[in-house]
Amino acid sequence: MDTTQLLKGVLDLAVLAVLKEEDGYGYDILRRLREAGLEEVGDASVYGTLRRLFAAGLLTTYVVPSESGPHRKYYALNSAGRDQLTRSGKTWRSFATTMDALLDDRGMAA
Repeated sequence: MDTTQLLKGVLDLAVLAVLKEEDGYGYDILRRLREAGLEEVGDASVYGTLRRLFAAGLLTTYVVPSESGPHRKYYALNSAGRDQLTRSGKTWRSFATTMDALLDDRGMAA
């Protein structure tokens, strides 16, 4: 199965989840996603997702000066983003439960 197609469908949720506990800048968010097991996620996909989530009003941004390079734009969940994370998380869990049941019923459990 092509995991890149699965990633496209859940990248918004994954980014919101990564930002749940701690704000982050683009590369930091990418690193955290990869460390969580989403090694195939692309740089452009994450940056595009951040821009889209910000435009949708789910994230706020602020700039932090850096002594070792350009200033970093940090992203943070706002209340709308937290609400979206809750809703999307419930949808994902329901979908994953359904898929697990389908696979288990057919003797394909992990």
